[in-house]
Amino acid sequence: MEMRKVDLRSDTLTLPTENMRKAMAEADVGDDVYGEDPTVRKLEELAAETVGMEAALFVPSGAMANTCALLTHSEHGEEVLFEERAHMFVWECGAFANVAGLAARTIKAKYGVIQPEQLRRAIRGDNVHFAKTTLLCIENTHNNYSGSAWSLTQLKSLSLECKKQGLKLHMDGARLFNAAVANGITAKDFGEHVDSLMFCISKGLSAPVGSLLCGDQSFIEEAYRMRKRLGGAMRQSGIIAAAGVVALNQMVDRLADDHAKADRLVKGLIELDGIAVEKPPISTNILKVDFSELGWTSEKIVCAWKNNGILCNPRPPYGARLVTHRHIQDDDVDYVLARTKEMVQ
Repeated sequence: MEMRKVDLRSDTLTLPTENMRKAMAEADVGDDVYGEDPTVRKLEELAAETVGMEAALFVPSGAMANTCALLTHSEHGEEVLFEERAHMFVWECGAFANVAGLAARTIKAKYGVIQPEQLRRAIRGDNVHFAKTTLLCIENTHNNYSGSAWSLTQLKSLSLECKKQGLKLHMDGARLFNAAVANGITAKDFGEHVDSLMFCISKGLSAPVGSLLCGDQSFIEEAYRMRKRLGGAMRQSGIIAAAGVVALNQMVDRLADDHAKADRLVKGLIELDGIAVEKPPISTNILKVDFSELGWTSEKIVCAWKNNGILCNPRPPYGARLVTHRHIQDDDVDYVLARTKEMVQ
């Protein structure tokens, strides 16, 4: 069988579509620092409308959007709660501490979905010895739990508990539209139950750059100040915002194709002796594959697949992460399954 390249490292690898490239080339632009870029305004208005919130802010990255949210919702020295494997806690360089100046505690939750009773147990009450807990951050879909998506019922219950506890609720929705498609609902359905959220347009939606932070008008006005503090103000950024407009208008529904390919990979891989695949109740486009039964380390898995033209990211000690996206075709899935069967035999 001829070796080919199948890159399953991330959906951030998606390239802009021809419609995006055309929109970028023809974008009407101005200086966004002066509020004069009409294409950025168009994207921000579309983003806010799409998630059912008053306003949105275009920022260069998801990490910056999340950090702006932390800075806007909280005061230096307060405490934020995360799920213990959340991207904001594990993968964003400790920005909650070294940029926002916040203390943090974590909650261990099955597939990353925090239950109301877990939140109640985590609240320590008013005590002069404790940092004041003011914010809960959740992740939907959850990267480190195989793209696990929250159900709307789960989010509603947690949102009500946050209100009872006097906490703000921020959603790291880097792959929010994957969660919406997997649930058969809209992003607006999720947006109704959080104080703020961010989503990326540079992952499965295929735009080249950027994320949107969304909330009410006063929140976004303060977040704009935080973006400036972090160096995120851009000039003629309508050139990249134009791709985001196309992404939101044209690229959401097709995410179901990525989920279907991931499901085919799961079904094929679990048929192979010695391989386990984590499958959340509501799954999307991310797989965590475990080779511990074979005694294969993450390094060995990555190397063996790479030698067969298949690229992935390690998840030590015995696992790897695979992510399907627009550039993965059905025959790529077949190729991965065939090569993996040969490897383990």
